[in-house]
Amino acid sequence: MPELDKKSHVCPDCLACGFPFWEQLTPDEQDFLCRTTRPVKYKKGERVHSPVENCVGILLLRTGQLRAYLLSEDGRDVTLYRLFPGEVCILSASCVMDSVNFDLYIDAEEDTEAYCIGAGTFRRLMQQNIYVRCFAYQMTAERFSDTMWTMQQILFMSADRRLAIFLTDELAKTGGTEIHMTQDQMARYMGSAREVVSRLLKYFAQEGLVRLYRGGVEVLDKAKLQEIARGEQK
Repeated sequence: MPELDKKSHVCPDCLACGFPFWEQLTPDEQDFLCRTTRPVKYKKGERVHSPVENCVGILLLRTGQLRAYLLSEDGRDVTLYRLFPGEVCILSASCVMDSVNFDLYIDAEEDTEAYCIGAGTFRRLMQQNIYVRCFAYQMTAERFSDTMWTMQQILFMSADRRLAIFLTDELAKTGGTEIHMTQDQMARYMGSAREVVSRLLKYFAQEGLVRLYRGGVEVLDKAKLQEIARGEQK
């Protein structure tokens, strides 16, 4: 269970920044949303959502990171997408969305703080306000787009191209040249085996594309890595 942050209060400005439908709510709806939204905390590794647990609701991340993934019967998982501060976790409230009925798991990858809009609250706002309803379906469509992109990579792209895409995407998030992440994490986020990621990273290092160090990777030739990511180079 998440830890409720009883000392914190939900700031209307925070909700206004996180939810584009805020200005389209009536004053009563804004007041209702502020009163029913609660700050929550998840510890690293804690389960946020699963098919067998109660519907959490909508989460607006303040700090930390969440990972959404599918889990097979034999314990293998495939990461669908990750969420970072300022982003909204919509599928943690899949119970209020029509036709969303696949088994999704969401874990906290880091100690995470978020604002939580309960499923009942969000369902009521969706029924009352078309802007809330449109936001919900738009966010759901974006997450399914992320999922389809992940499946496309796994099914149709070579492992070296997938790794190049992953590394360039991670650089885009930080704006730097280093990725502070273990090879185990990379493999999990890519839906690949650690041995495959390790072998490809060593190959990239031999080619002068990256420099490997304990707990991270430094990209030395971003342009060439982008070529591989686009499928322009073997």
